[in-house]
Order: sequence, then C-alpha cells, then structure tokens
Amino acid sequence: MPQLDLSGRTALVTGGAQGLGEGMAHALAAAGARVVVADLQDDLGEKVADSLEGDGHGFVHLDVTDEGSWENAVTAVASGFGGLDVLVNNAGVEISSLVVDVDPKDIRTMLEVNVLGTALGLKWGLRAMRPDGVAGRGGSIINISSVAATIAFPGIPIYSATKSAVDRLTRVAAMEAGKLGYGVRVNCVYPGLVPTAMGQGLAVDMAALGLFGSPEEAVGAVVELTPSGRLGEVADIADAVVFLASDSARFVNGIGLPVDGGMGM
Repeated sequence: MPQLDLSGRTALVTGGAQGLGEGMAHALAAAGARVVVADLQDDLGEKVADSLEGDGHGFVHLDVTDEGSWENAVTAVASGFGGLDVLVNNAGVEISSLVVDVDPKDIRTMLEVNVLGTALGLKWGLRAMRPDGVAGRGGSIINISSVAATIAFPGIPIYSATKSAVDRLTRVAAMEAGKLGYGVRVNCVYPGLVPTAMGQGLAVDMAALGLFGSPEEAVGAVVELTPSGRLGEVADIADAVVFLASDSARFVNGIGLPVDGGMGM
C-alpha cells in the first residue's frame, strides 16, 4: 500500500491562515508537499506559511469570490512553486440564524464564499491541472463541505444549504473531469464540529438563538449525537485531506467523506 507521501507535489490551501485550513497546510507539509497558503489575511497567512515543516512553502493573497484573484493565484502557484497537484477548497463562512430571521445580506455572503468560491476554485483548479493547463499533470481537488450537509441541525439553514451545494459541485466536477480526461480526482470532506474559532462561535450562536440553554449545552448536544463521543480535532480533518490527496486514494473519486465521528450517519 502506498504511503501518504506527497513529496514533489504542490498543494494550494484556501482559507489557510487559521482554523482547519491552517491544520491542513501543516499536515500536507508534514507529508512532504510544497504548500501554498491562500487567504485574504496576508499577515496571518504569511506567518502560517513560514511555520510549515520543510522548505519551499509560500503564501498568495486570494479572494475566493473573485475570478481574477483566482486566476492570479493559480498562475502564481503553478509558475512559482513547481506546478499545482493538490487544491483544497477550504475557505468558508458560517452565519447563524433561524429560518424565520434570515438576512438576505448574510445569505449572499455565504453563497458567495461557500458556493461561488468553491465553484471558482474548481474552475481554475481543473483548468490548471488538466493536460493543457499551466500545471498539466492531473491531481486532486478536495472541497470542504460539512456534516451540516447531511443532518438537519437547527440554526444554520443557509450554511447547511451551501455545504450541500459543495457536495453536488464535487460530484459533477468529478464526473466531468473523468469524462474529459483531465486526470483529476475531485472529492469532498464532511467535517464534524471542531472547536476552532468558527466552531466555538457556532456554539455561542446556538445559545443566543434560544435553541440551547448555553454554549456548553449546545456542544453537549453535538457530542450526544456523535457515536465517537467527542468533538472533532483539527488533525482528524487534516489527516483525511492528506489521504484524499495521496496515492492511497488513487481510486477514490467523486465522494463525500464523513469525518464526523458518526454524527451524520
């Protein structure tokens, strides 16, 4: 069985300046990949890139909702970092609300970052990796969905909808890439709740919406729904991304991989 060795490959991680994205960047670098962190937060992103294990890593500024920003970032990575073999579409945003109180502005924000951002990542990642692209040697694209795409958890209706859209985008992109001979596998991951800043904020929001008596009660409800009996850890999700990027997943394509301790089963 091939080892999870990504030596000689270049990976681009969006939203890599903090949270799950930062953990993914570290895990990919530890597996031998050359990692480029992409984010709007230049200072944080550059610090993460500088802290990665090994040499040759870097940072690019990226607004995932902007087509030109994607084109510039992908071109810079392919030309300046030895190609593009792995793209992790991780950047995302969650704004909590009851259905009866949804704000059109918040809906548009989540649609733009979570759906448009992922769609543009797929577009420019596939263009770069296909045989006539600026990288041109195939690869692996990993989209980050959520357990929210598989369960009806209260207080996150639009976020759940956008993460369901990420799942559908993944499967269609995988089919198109296969039919057109791009040599690119496209998969997604459904992370469970991880106590990053976003995860902790979600627990606070659930209490503020009156759905749970306290943030601790909200977290307890998640744990109660999880057969593994705990919250996720950043490493749990990051290791799954490394697996999907590696040759060990060479025949894994078009799937949604739950990394949620069984919460969404």
